[in-house]
Amino acid sequence: MQAQEIEVMIAELVTPLLEDTELELVDVEYVREKDWYLRIFIDKPGGVEIDDCQMVSERLTELLDAKDPIPDKYYLEVSSPGIDRPFKKDSDFEAAYGTKVDIEFVAPWEGLTELVGVLVSHDVESIEVRKIIKGREFKNPVKLNRSNIALVRPHIDF
Repeated sequence: MQAQEIEVMIAELVTPLLEDTELELVDVEYVREKDWYLRIFIDKPGGVEIDDCQMVSERLTELLDAKDPIPDKYYLEVSSPGIDRPFKKDSDFEAAYGTKVDIEFVAPWEGLTELVGVLVSHDVESIEVRKIIKGREFKNPVKLNRSNIALVRPHIDF
């Protein structure tokens, strides 16, 4: 079974575990570093607490032990995706309208490999942002093709 298939299967197992809670499944990763890791990222309004992660981990472990769907030895990690998590779902983008985002490109766009902008809108094929260059926010939004975007995440000012 391929990693992507395992991620989909695990997402289908985790989603019912979160019903009747404030928790939302953000992402599932099944990746090989030195060893295999199954990472479950959850979130909720106000942020995830350690008890939330423990509850999901315990419930998921019971299911995984019973079904044993993953042939490899792996480590299970359940955590918050962090404040700078990349946007994956439409709701991530919609919640960020009017805020600054960091955009990293697959290939340079107008000579830039990354850009900070204010997210205006999005659809399946593109996102619209007002560029911010050297602290100056441009008035007119630009449309960026999502096929040239590696990731979009919240911008954090330090």
